[in-house]
Amino acid sequence: MSVVVSETAVPALDAVDTPALVVDLERLDRNIARMNATTARLGVRLRPHVKTAKCTAVARRIFGGIGPITVSTLREAEYFFADGFADICYAVTFAPARTARAAALARAGARLSLLVEDVATVRAIAVEAAREGVRFRVLVEIDADGHRAGLRPGDGRLVDVARAVDESTHLDFAGVLTHAGSSYACVGADALRAHAALERDAVVDAAARLRAAGIGCDEISVGSTPTLSHASDLAGVTEARAGVYVFGDLVQSNIGSCALDDIALSVLATVVSHKRDTGRVIIDAGGLALSKDHGTANQAIDYGYGQVCDLSGTPLQGLCVVEVNQEHGLVASRDTAATAAMFDALPIGSRVRVLPNHACMTAAAYDGYWVDGGAALRRWPRCNGW
Repeated sequence: MSVVVSETAVPALDAVDTPALVVDLERLDRNIARMNATTARLGVRLRPHVKTAKCTAVARRIFGGIGPITVSTLREAEYFFADGFADICYAVTFAPARTARAAALARAGARLSLLVEDVATVRAIAVEAAREGVRFRVLVEIDADGHRAGLRPGDGRLVDVARAVDESTHLDFAGVLTHAGSSYACVGADALRAHAALERDAVVDAAARLRAAGIGCDEISVGSTPTLSHASDLAGVTEARAGVYVFGDLVQSNIGSCALDDIALSVLATVVSHKRDTGRVIIDAGGLALSKDHGTANQAIDYGYGQVCDLSGTPLQGLCVVEVNQEHGLVASRDTAATAAMFDALPIGSRVRVLPNHACMTAAAYDGYWVDGGAALRRWPRCNGW
């Protein structure tokens, strides 16, 4: 079954109920083209992480059709497989209890890769795979920078885990994978280039250790938008995964992975109240619509819960969402002297667009996008859940 992309047309953004999720098509395509060119220059296969967009229409623009993808939930895997995306890496440490559901995808024709980091899990998956009558490709997760899960490249358990996969009759050892999540703490091109080299070295070293132990290691996978955007050399790496680059966000802008005018995702909101006594304009997009991710709090520019823009998507300098309740966003000016002008610029009933701190978190509240580009708006669905 294919996923239907609605081309529903409405006259303009001011006809859309708020809050709503909006994609700037020109910026989206520009971001996609930039990353496609980057991976081509570096000589690696791109396996985009679709957890950001969760939308087959976005993924198809990356490839001009279908291609290999990375997911973070089985719901994503099922949704994308229904639209023809069969080469899927499930890049979260796999829980054996999910094997039956993963097996259903494999029996339907999905080439599903799973992620492991300990022998007990490998053995449990192997038992379940045998019971289900399927085979899975398996990668060992490598911890490149102490960010989250995985084994350090020099961990003695690395060979044991890979060998347990390699010796299983229902699992195929595919290689190693890492995500340099600590790159999000880097600022500036030099720091990001260095972190990209650290990420590369971690998996290349892990692969070398496995080969020295007599275990073939074909797939060597790295991935994060900050490192991939700044990598200068990925020698020894076969594929790269990144996801948020398609939209960008304020955290990525502060890091240096994109510019403010590259951010393709925004939340459309309506001004519903003026609170002149507190210097606040209130919009109908709060903590649910924007998310409560305050990822810019410790960065060079703190955007609160989002940068406020006019209806065309042009940032209104100094205006950000400084506080959120469930359905209310409170907008204020960084310059108290400009507060009066803020009320004049944002009359009650007017529309604004808010750039998000973290695109993945913000998009999670919505079941689709309004796509701004061309003669009329289009509606692209997205999947949610696990």
